[in-house]
Amino acid sequence: MIRRSDEKTVEVKKMFDGDGEVILNHILNTREEMYNKGRVFSHVVIRPGCSIGDHVHHGDGETYYVLKGRGEYNDNGVTVTVGPGDVTFVDAEQEHGIRCVGDEPLEMIALVLFK
Repeated sequence: MIRRSDEKTVEVKKMFDGDGEVILNHILNTREEMYNKGRVFSHVVIRPGCSIGDHVHHGDGETYYVLKGRGEYNDNGVTVTVGPGDVTFVDAEQEHGIRCVGDEPLEMIALVLFK
């Protein structure tokens, strides 16, 4: 299988009631492609001032690997600044969200795996 770059991009407005738009570039696009072990494996771009709103995971956990830019990450109610090379993880029944801060877009890999 080959997925071309123009076949995998989705723009989501107000993701989890966040601000602005989030661009999702799906690396793997279906649960079947992830052997039913997860539901998201994407390169994510968040423009300055935009965010993925706070949300709770149920039955799965999510990892962000920051590639570029700066973000304010909600780690279960505690705000932490993250940047290139940082990794975040939220487990099932925990809350997280992230906002792009600074002048350049925040780019990261997002991976959601079932518990």
